[in-house]
Amino acid sequence: MDRDLLAARDLAARLAVEAGRLQLDRRDTLRVGAPKAHANDVVSDVDIASERLIVDALREAWPADAVQAEEGHGRAGDSGWTWIVDPLDGTRNYISRSGPWSVCIALYQGDRPRVAVVHDPAAGETFSAVDGGGAYLGGEPISVSGGPPLSEALVGVSFQPGPETKERAARVIRELLPRVGDIRRVPAALNLVYQAAGRLDGGFALDTKLWDIAAGALIAREAGVVLGGHGPDYSTSLTVGAAPALWEELAGRVRGALS
Repeated sequence: MDRDLLAARDLAARLAVEAGRLQLDRRDTLRVGAPKAHANDVVSDVDIASERLIVDALREAWPADAVQAEEGHGRAGDSGWTWIVDPLDGTRNYISRSGPWSVCIALYQGDRPRVAVVHDPAAGETFSAVDGGGAYLGGEPISVSGGPPLSEALVGVSFQPGPETKERAARVIRELLPRVGDIRRVPAALNLVYQAAGRLDGGFALDTKLWDIAAGALIAREAGVVLGGHGPDYSTSLTVGAAPALWEELAGRVRGALS
């Protein structure tokens, strides 16, 4: 089944911006629900409202597509296409007003990512990519940094804040911090698109879900970021990204700390 990927990207971008506007409008009146997997895994009524906005519109546009969505509004489909939706990546930042967050939408054809959008509501920035078509911030193409020496590199750090994952992340940070220029902790999707835009030289993400990284990973790859994990490809358990000149050394340090 053919699909107009540019039209899919444009719809995903419009929905991400609409969800981001809802998040900004409702930030002063949000309600936080009970934690999910652990005490640090929080969700708000705004997460849920944002997801409904996105999923309802996707169902109307492509009723035969499957949807995987973080807050449970997914559905099965029979078209061979699947939308991956994280309506609010970085909920604790959003609730606490302590950092950035994003809206993430990706479209897969089978197991292949074809379209990706990551929108930063606070900054008003929309990153996007279509498979084979490069990566963009707004209407301008973006590309990975040139890759400085590791000792000068700015490295993004993302991890799911469960107790076991935090212990593993601490091992990696202990290994990296004395050897890199500096680190920044950011949600996984923004970690990846900041690498795509050359704002970060590399980064790693631990124990994510597919909706955390699906959109950001396609944008990063289309911008020239090298991605891998425990093996030659990235995964939800470990994603390491970097400029080509930096990737081997950074990945080796991260993998060594986790071994």
